[in-house]
Amino acid sequence: MLYRAFLLMFLACQFSSFAQKKSITVTAYYAGDTAQISQYDAKKLTHIIFSFCHLKGNRLHVDDKDDSLRIKKLVQLKNTNLSLKVLLSLGGWGGCATCSDVFSTEAGRNEFALSVKELNNYFGTDGIDLDWEYPAVQGFPGHTFKPEDKSNFTALVVALRKSLSSKNEISFAAGGFQKFIDEAIDWQPVMKVVDRVNLMSYDLVHGYSTKTGHHTPLYSTSQQAESADYAINALMKKGVPANKIVIGAAFYAREWENVADKNNGLYQAGKFKRAVGFKDFSKHYGQQNSYQAFWDKEARAPYLYNKANGLFVTYDDPASLAEKVTYVKEKGLNGIMFWELSHDVPSNGLLHAIHQAKTGKR
Repeated sequence: MLYRAFLLMFLACQFSSFAQKKSITVTAYYAGDTAQISQYDAKKLTHIIFSFCHLKGNRLHVDDKDDSLRIKKLVQLKNTNLSLKVLLSLGGWGGCATCSDVFSTEAGRNEFALSVKELNNYFGTDGIDLDWEYPAVQGFPGHTFKPEDKSNFTALVVALRKSLSSKNEISFAAGGFQKFIDEAIDWQPVMKVVDRVNLMSYDLVHGYSTKTGHHTPLYSTSQQAESADYAINALMKKGVPANKIVIGAAFYAREWENVADKNNGLYQAGKFKRAVGFKDFSKHYGQQNSYQAFWDKEARAPYLYNKANGLFVTYDDPASLAEKVTYVKEKGLNGIMFWELSHDVPSNGLLHAIHQAKTGKR
């Protein structure tokens, strides 16, 4: 009995050690052009998701020849990273107008699932990411949504799993806000079928907001309830396994104008002005443009304020990304994803910051 107890304890320690050493996933959505693809270091990624394919009738459809070329170029990245997974993605904001209707029938779901299999076989891609914004709750203005979308989404992922090979992955993008978490997805049956959920823990202060805040905070604050941590805890309360949750990060800033000089512009009235990719930060937000940088210790998030012009900027930077990677490790999450790779600089940018935080290597 003593030997058996020792053996079980040894095996438990070995399993624990293996679990701790398991590498986290790093997933890039990609919506850039073909020429940019080779500029980025694919060895720092585990997954890249082509953004976006759309529906044509009931089938997943690549929009044009340029998109086909982009997908082929993404697949070629496997030559430098043999373990890289390349996924096709359906939808995006404004890209799923007919999803509610198509996926409301078994015939529509099955035809879609077959088309996903055929496209994966044709391109040599590795699965599908569903970016339906959103099932059962309001998303893009004017797009159909209905309560039945929730059960239809479950039936959709089941149909996809039946159609695809065991080597193909299924993931989906999830809104990081409470209404989506509560009403859009039947979490437990869905998560038994899919490989991961990509949590869009960004745009939490969106373009419709007339008040500034952090659009991609790690933690909630006394002034802002929604955050990555808030959404992840809500998902786990729904029974979503931590090791299937991917935290989201933003490779772009969101900027507000007409912001009063109070609390350095944070949580003040304002009007959304624009989004700016990280590669353009130095041009727009350098000190020469009168911006001052701040760090919110509560949210674990950076922000900028231009007092002279009343401009407020919320974004992710290397420090906040390092905080998110550490959070992933501590919580035992699946990994980190971001929108999107072509917003980054080719070297020593935000992808590099994630890689440093993941590996501890400079």
